[in-house]
Amino acid sequence: MDLKHHHVEVNGLRLHVAEQGEGPLVLLLHGFPESWYSWRHQFAPLAEAGYRVVAPDQRGYARSDRAANVDEYSMPYLVGDVVALIAALGAEDAVVVGHDWGAPVAWTTALLRPDLVRGVVGLSVPPLPPAGMPSVESSRKIYGDRYYQAYFQEPGRADAELAADPAATLRRLLVTASGDGPSPEPVPWVVPEGAGVVDSLPEPPELPAWLTAADLAVFAEDYSAPDAFTGPLNWYRNIDRNQGLMAAFQGLRIEAPALYVVGDKDMVTALKGVPELREMLPHIVPKLHADLTLPGCGHWTQQERPEEVNAALLDFLAAL
Repeated sequence: MDLKHHHVEVNGLRLHVAEQGEGPLVLLLHGFPESWYSWRHQFAPLAEAGYRVVAPDQRGYARSDRAANVDEYSMPYLVGDVVALIAALGAEDAVVVGHDWGAPVAWTTALLRPDLVRGVVGLSVPPLPPAGMPSVESSRKIYGDRYYQAYFQEPGRADAELAADPAATLRRLLVTASGDGPSPEPVPWVVPEGAGVVDSLPEPPELPAWLTAADLAVFAEDYSAPDAFTGPLNWYRNIDRNQGLMAAFQGLRIEAPALYVVGDKDMVTALKGVPELREMLPHIVPKLHADLTLPGCGHWTQQERPEEVNAALLDFLAAL
């Protein structure tokens, strides 16, 4: 079973997708700053177990089209892409798995379209209905103006810094935020005063075992265009807009069967309110199959710990 690459027309945009296998649809939604390739270790095991595994480059990312306007990266558009993708692939429903930014999209799709989502998995980011994550304003009050989500709000600034040397950007970010990064404990990403966003990430002395030079080259190629980071950053520029757009859905619970997996060295675990959010998981997702913590794993869950993540996914899928 070979990996197939093609494009799918979704809400006026062409999304690049990679897929393998036949059977019930499993959609894999990547995060920032990644692409379909972040799921490279999941395709074969899930396909061999009898699933049709599809990983898109989400809107604005890598080989997919970039929407023209900033507000076209708000949560309703992102969920709309998943809904349209399920239909375009000829499926009636899907299990939706998301990592990092892909997790809020997966959780929110399950929240709004329970008819289409027969199971939902979040890696790294727990569910926070209805908007998916706290407002930038609230984060700014806790961590200051240099907190990465606040830093990303200014159009053009982070875009240019991240795009100046994509290979260096991705090498530094992927290693620093991993379980092999320099910090013994996970810490929020705050850009030091007087530094740029890439300067805030130390140059790793070597690549960890889970990230090869060939892996890095694939990611860097997908970010080689001068505007390659603008679409992904525009997702962040809609965080506050999402608070208003999603306000009507306050109080809804995610009724689909669910799985949550996070590394104990993931920066997300160090954010204010996340431990309390995890305690609330059985209330937010009443059909919680499991809440798993992976020791020594950082932010890039399915890349750093593919065997554990694949085992957890297959266990969850078999239970549906």
